Amino acid sequence: METFGAIEAGGTKFVCGVGTGPGDLRTAVIPTTSPDETIARSLQFLTDSGADIRALGIGSFGPIDLTIGSPAWGHITSTPKAGWRNTDLAGRFGKALGVPVAFDTDVNAAAMAEVRWGAAKGLASCLYLTVGTGIGGGAVADHQLLHGMLHPEMGHIRIPRDASDAFEGNCPFHGDCLEGMASGPAIKARWGKNADELPANHPAWALEARYLALAVANFVFTLSPEKVILGGGVMHQMQLFPLIRAELRGILNGYVQTPQVLKAMESYVVPPALGDRAGILGALALAETLTP
Repeated sequence: METFGAIEAGGTKFVCGVGTGPGDLRTAVIPTTSPDETIARSLQFLTDSGADIRALGIGSFGPIDLTIGSPAWGHITSTPKAGWRNTDLAGRFGKALGVPVAFDTDVNAAAMAEVRWGAAKGLASCLYLTVGTGIGGGAVADHQLLHGMLHPEMGHIRIPRDASDAFEGNCPFHGDCLEGMASGPAIKARWGKNADELPANHPAWALEARYLALAVANFVFTLSPEKVILGGGVMHQMQLFPLIRAELRGILNGYVQTPQVLKAMESYVVPPALGDRAGILGALALAETLTP
């Protein structure tokens, strides 16, 4: 069985892996510092693993350039993360390892992993939203990852502000977009504490559920996914799931007449079956696509 390399490139850490699937994946976590240091340490893990790596998959924070033929393909582009703008990620790894590289967003990779091994296994479509330091989304439609002019930026959709909410939003680009209102940093800015420091009965969660349900409703109407998967650090607060499902049911208001929505909401909006390994396993799944 062929062995693959995998990298989940995040703004705070790189998760590097070698293996063939969930059962034998070996990983290492490397803090995201400068590009030179982070890439060098990641390469050290991959080469020291002793594995005969046939291809490498990278799921990266963004924005990134996914346009085949573009001079900037494989680059992290307009990121606000200091020092990482215009970094050639895929090219540097591919050249150093001498293997083909599959490159996509971290959330597209996570969506792919959940279809391959997780909560959406056997389905033709799904939506994966990650809610943490930022908010991002990936989608599979008709068994294919969704791409376009760039890649989906689902965290920056506009949602209606709740009448009770005076918070202005903290997205540096758009202010009160979804990410600006519902990400982990937005929760801290509004309430003065991190999400994991707030009690389960705090009013933060009803408001958070409202905003996330509004976002999910937009994607249900536009993408019609067969499964909605919500991951990321904020979604470790499991009390959010019943609140989001109830809000979503009310927002859809009987318009979407499918069994998933009408009778099985508890199994329609779910956490990732692969947990926090969805991203790194998604990178492994990306690498798989490069071999017959």
